Amino acid sequence: MSTLSPVNPQGRATPPSAKDGDGLRFLTQLLQTAVRWKASDVHLKVGIHPYLRVDGVLRALREFPVLAVPDMEALIPIVFDEGHRKQLSMNYQVDGSLGLKNIGRVRVNAYYQRGSAAMALRVIETQIPKPEALGLPAAVKEFTRFERGLVILTGATGCGKSTTLASLINEMNFNYAKNVITIEDPIEYLFSDQRSIISQREIGADAKSFPDAMVSALREDPDVIFLGEMRDTDSIDTTLTAAETGHLVFTTLHAPSAADTIARIISSFAPDAQATIRTKLAQNLRAVVAQRLVSRADGKGRVVACEVMTVGPRVRELILDPLRAKEISDLVKSGAIVEGMLSFDKHLFELCRKGDITDETALQYATSPTDLKLKLDGF
Repeated sequence: MSTLSPVNPQGRATPPSAKDGDGLRFLTQLLQTAVRWKASDVHLKVGIHPYLRVDGVLRALREFPVLAVPDMEALIPIVFDEGHRKQLSMNYQVDGSLGLKNIGRVRVNAYYQRGSAAMALRVIETQIPKPEALGLPAAVKEFTRFERGLVILTGATGCGKSTTLASLINEMNFNYAKNVITIEDPIEYLFSDQRSIISQREIGADAKSFPDAMVSALREDPDVIFLGEMRDTDSIDTTLTAAETGHLVFTTLHAPSAADTIARIISSFAPDAQATIRTKLAQNLRAVVAQRLVSRADGKGRVVACEVMTVGPRVRELILDPLRAKEISDLVKSGAIVEGMLSFDKHLFELCRKGDITDETALQYATSPTDLKLKLDGF
């Protein structure tokens, strides 16, 4: 793992140690450093320097001291209130968030490893980017026009799903008069009401659980519901019910592709319930967006590459038939045949032609590298 260049080469004071009674200053300087480096995540663990994840790569901050047990113990009460500290003590892990002046929102997961506390912190940008700034395909922005149904964002942890959804919700916020309810654990981006009313509920602070919050949301006259993540069968079933009752629902799931998203949802349920879930999905799913972050050609950050599956009569037919699941990915791959469809490889090809990424990067992330290579070579 490589090391960042010193942040204070001009002889600035050594960053404070959390155990010296100034944990807030330590945390603030650390997160300011993360913001300067445009890091997505910060990792704190006893026995090592703090680490940043910059453009997907872990890098040590050696100008900050190696963390000791007293450092981590000093940081816990700064980051978490008494209720969250009790959860950490009982469950050995807890999620939370905090806001710091001139930094913004920070999502925090604290956990125990080898008997000592550790943390993973994610810095959330204060400004919510527009879909165009994120480089999202035009078809994705069009989802803000939907009146009802389910839209799922999928991909690996840290691929930008939450940012994409925040961008879409804010697009609606500025353009449509909607009542939007978000259910998150914890709250990440903060919205200010524009044309829409946006109520943000955090699990633990504003609601006991995702299912409870979803049931409550249905009584709150929503036009749009944003569920941070479908984590289990209860949250999946409640989310499908919300879409079924005429609401527009946005959510996320961990899956590598659109077709895998459908398979994962269905396989989460017992065999005797899967036919019902297939029917609910076929009737209510409007679109799935799978995304990955890939390195820019100029080496300055990353760009999003998307696979987009829109759900029309053909896809509904395939969802209902468990023996034809493979045809869903084939249909997405065909792309041009169905309006709004976009395969990963087609989007990677477009990013190459615009000069956003190199051919080598495109082939590294391609679903079918051989086919994409032929296309890049003009065949």
